[in-house]
Amino acid sequence: MSEAVHEEQRFFRDDWYGEEITGRHYVRCEFHETDFSEAVTRSSVFTDCVFGNVRFNASRHTDSAFTGCTFRRCNFFDAEFTGCKLVGATFTECELRPLRVTGGDWSFTGLAGADLRAVTFQGVRMREADLTGADCAGAVFADVDLSGAALHAVKLPKAELRGSDLSALDPLNAELAGAIVSPEQAAVLVTSLGLRVRA
Repeated sequence: MSEAVHEEQRFFRDDWYGEEITGRHYVRCEFHETDFSEAVTRSSVFTDCVFGNVRFNASRHTDSAFTGCTFRRCNFFDAEFTGCKLVGATFTECELRPLRVTGGDWSFTGLAGADLRAVTFQGVRMREADLTGADCAGAVFADVDLSGAALHAVKLPKAELRGSDLSALDPLNAELAGAIVSPEQAAVLVTSLGLRVRA
């Protein structure tokens, strides 16, 4: 296990394929065209780092943090995040399908315009995340805290939304055809439309 803190280092075209990254801490580092395919991170921390054209294909991340990180044109095909913290992270022009996220805190993440079709978020905190215009068709947002999230023009057709906080969702400014919600969520959506339900 590496206890050292790596600060303001630049990694270019490094091969980290299949590497076990445990207990490491990177601060304001840059990773460009680095291969993290099938890499595993455990209890590692990346703070305010930049990832450009990085391959995270089939990588597994457990109890790690990527707070305030910037991901540009990165590939997350078949990646998994379990119990991870990505508060304030931003994703631009990234390939995010298929992606599985279980638990953890993705609050304030920037996912505007992202292609999130058929991805899975289960039990994740996504308070005030920016999902403006994101394509989430067929995605799973189960037991997700989306309170305060930016959901304008979000596409959620056939998405599984049961158990999630939809208080920030304006049904008039979202695509919801075929989305699956619970009776309690339906009541919230009806109320947001200004309707009153009476027996």
